Amino acid sequence: MLKLRFKRIGRKKLPSYKIVVIDSKKRRDGRPLLELGFYNPITKKVKINSTMIMQKLKEGMKATKTMNRILQKLKATL
Repeated sequence: MLKLRFKRIGRKKLPSYKIVVIDSKKRRDGRPLLELGFYNPITKKVKINSTMIMQKLKEGMKATKTMNRILQKLKATL
């Protein structure tokens, strides 16, 4: 099953995340199928490809709990 989740990048104690589509059985930092955005929790900066994310969610892809929370906040601001 494909999932929409975060892939951690950045150095120690300064995390940044790429928003990726990856098989749920792969490890967190494994090779993604698609990269759909970026999230920096320190500066609260989010950049996403919203049309592609909505398309993938309609096709049946699941998002993680944290990813759902971020998407809910973005829908409120859009």
